[in-house]
Amino acid sequence: MRLLDLPLFEDRHRELERALERWSSAHLRPFEEADPDEACRGLVRAMGQAGWLRHAVAGREYGGAADELDVRAICLIRHVLARHRGLADFAFAMQGLGSGPITLFGSPDQKRRYLPRVAEGQAIAAFALSEPDAGSDAAALRCRAVPHGEGYRLEGQKTWISNGGIADFYVVFARTDDGPGSAGITAFVVDADAPGLEISERIEVIAPHPLATLTFSSCEVCGRQVIGAPGQGFRIAMATLDVFRSSVAAAAVGFAERALQEAVARATSRVLFGQRLADFQLTRARLAEMATQLEASALLTYRAAWMADRGRRVTREAAMAKAFSTESAQRIIDAAVQIHGGLGVRRGQVVESLYREIRALRIYEGATELLQLVVGRELLREREEGS
Repeated sequence: MRLLDLPLFEDRHRELERALERWSSAHLRPFEEADPDEACRGLVRAMGQAGWLRHAVAGREYGGAADELDVRAICLIRHVLARHRGLADFAFAMQGLGSGPITLFGSPDQKRRYLPRVAEGQAIAAFALSEPDAGSDAAALRCRAVPHGEGYRLEGQKTWISNGGIADFYVVFARTDDGPGSAGITAFVVDADAPGLEISERIEVIAPHPLATLTFSSCEVCGRQVIGAPGQGFRIAMATLDVFRSSVAAAAVGFAERALQEAVARATSRVLFGQRLADFQLTRARLAEMATQLEASALLTYRAAWMADRGRRVTREAAMAKAFSTESAQRIIDAAVQIHGGLGVRRGQVVESLYREIRALRIYEGATELLQLVVGRELLREREEGS
């Protein structure tokens, strides 16, 4: 794909992609199965030492690669890492998402305490928004932060928390008053060793990643751990997701691109009924459809990232990119498995690993169905504002 030739990118993005591709080829074994906790810790350390995690935070004085988050750089990094190893993409993404509220809304003291360690790979971050009864409907969360002395006591649960169990700190969203809907939600940064914070369940999923349920029982946090201002938590969460949602689409593009590469390699090497699989018209049509969906996904993704870097509101564009790219990647990877035949479902094959990796992307950071509602809402809002 001649993606980087487009004017959506600058020379620094092209050099970043080339450098990361060289590093990934040398350091990342493709879709290696390993203990996800230890593998994730190792990947965070390695990416921190190599300097890639500097792009997950902002502010040069806090260890960032630039003074503002470069969404195109974040997307390119996830794109390349996903093409090489899914867990590497996960590890990078969570360093960005888990520290994103601090980067965007944190106090100078919070930034000094957390961001340099994230950028250096010395601290693992996590974003704790979802609850047993509040996933897609994040405003329905019930975890509470009760005023206590000069701070708060957290009570409740968070679940499906990426990096749960290995994170050094969690950005936790809790209700500080009983306002309607999203009103009254506040964001906190909570250290993993805070008394009253327990990892109550480790969650196993089809593509091994560190996931857990967190339980808070009279977990005390001081006032300086509030991110932004009390009551701003939902806005902080949504603004953070707007930045990083495009990068989920970029990861899907990376997975899909690898699947297409594997499918082309298989189709040109597999002999069936006296000819290559690639010589059948059905195979060529399937490959053409896969390639078209891949390039459309990439264009939607990097349009959203380019707009974000220009300071534009991208709620609609990021939702479009994430929904379309993840759904397309699922179809592309499924087609790659089909082209591989029985080999495609054999444990240890790249396309089999991709098949497991892609499924969660259609759910986290906004399930496809939710994002369709977001796009529809934004279209109607724009119509009403323009009339």
